[in-house]
Amino acid sequence: MAYRNLEIAKRGAVRTITVNRPDKLNALNRETLNELTLAFSQAAQDDAVRVVVLTGAGEKAFVAGADISEMNGYTPVQAQGFSRAGQRLMSLVERLGKPVIARIQGFALGGGMELAMCCHLRVASEKAKFGQPEINLGLIPGFGGTQRLLRLAGRGAALELCLLGAPIGAQRAYELGVVTRVVAPELLDDTVNAMADQLAAAAPLAAAGILDAVLQGGETSIDQGLEFETQAFALAFATEDMREGTTAFLEKRKAEFKGR
Repeated sequence: MAYRNLEIAKRGAVRTITVNRPDKLNALNRETLNELTLAFSQAAQDDAVRVVVLTGAGEKAFVAGADISEMNGYTPVQAQGFSRAGQRLMSLVERLGKPVIARIQGFALGGGMELAMCCHLRVASEKAKFGQPEINLGLIPGFGGTQRLLRLAGRGAALELCLLGAPIGAQRAYELGVVTRVVAPELLDDTVNAMADQLAAAAPLAAAGILDAVLQGGETSIDQGLEFETQAFALAFATEDMREGTTAFLEKRKAEFKGR
C-alpha cells in the first residue's frame, strides 16, 4: 500500500522502513504512528521478511520526537489515546519475533529515543544525539521511555535523562547501553547492511526463540527465565532448521535455513 509518511524498501529478506517527514525532522504524529503500526504488522506476517531496518529520512534526524504542533491541542483523553497508540507500536516492534535494527543517523529525542529503544539492535552514527526532553515541555515520556530506559540503562541513568531533559551524544548512549554500536557516519550504512544481511541468513526460528527468551527473562525471575530458555531450546530440536544447521556444521558447509 502507499503510505503518506513512510517509505518501504525491500532487499532480499531485509525490509527497510523509513519515517519520511524530513521537514518535521521525522516527528511522530498520530497518522505516522498508525502507519508504522501497519507497516510492522505487515512485516511480522510476511514470511519473506527476516529482518527489519528502521530509520528516518534525511541526515538530521532518526526521529526528533512526537509532533508538538499536534500534541499542543490535545485534551487529556486525546493525550491518553496518543500515549497508548505509541506504546502499542513500541510493544509491537519489541515483540515482532524478527530482529529489528534501528539505524540512527541524527536526533533521536523524546518519542524518537523511545522508538529506538524498542528495537532489538541500535546502531548510531557518531553524530547522533539522544534524549528524553519531555520535562522541558511540562510533560513526561509517554511511549515507554521511563520503562525501557530503566531496563536498558538502570534507574540512575533513567532519572538523569528524564529529569534533566538534556541530550547526550552517541558515545555516552553507548556507555549507558542505550545503543549497541557507534560508528563513523560514513560507515553507518555498511555496518547496518552487514548486520542485516547476517541476520537475514540466520535461522529465523532460532532468532525468534532468542528474542522471546531475552524479553521474557528480563521481566521475570532467573529461575523462570532459565526454564523458559530450556523449553525454547528443546523446541528448536523439532525444527528442520536445527537439523540443517547441525548437519551443515558437521559437513563443513554453509547452512541454508528455511524457517521450518
